[in-house]
Amino acid sequence: MRKEYKDTEFSSVDEYVTYVLREVLASLEEEEEEVFTEEEEEKVKERLRALGYLD
Repeated sequence: MRKEYKDTEFSSVDEYVTYVLREVLASLEEEEEEVFTEEEEEKVKERLRALGYLD
């Protein structure tokens, strides 16, 4: 890992790891925002109603 951060503006491995973790978490949050389209969500709800899970 030292080689990866050595050529950057980070002064320590800790700073580099913090940066990378923040980037990874931010990208995961972006992916979570829209898991289903509205149409897909409605199909899931219809299926759950058919199975008796929703009224």
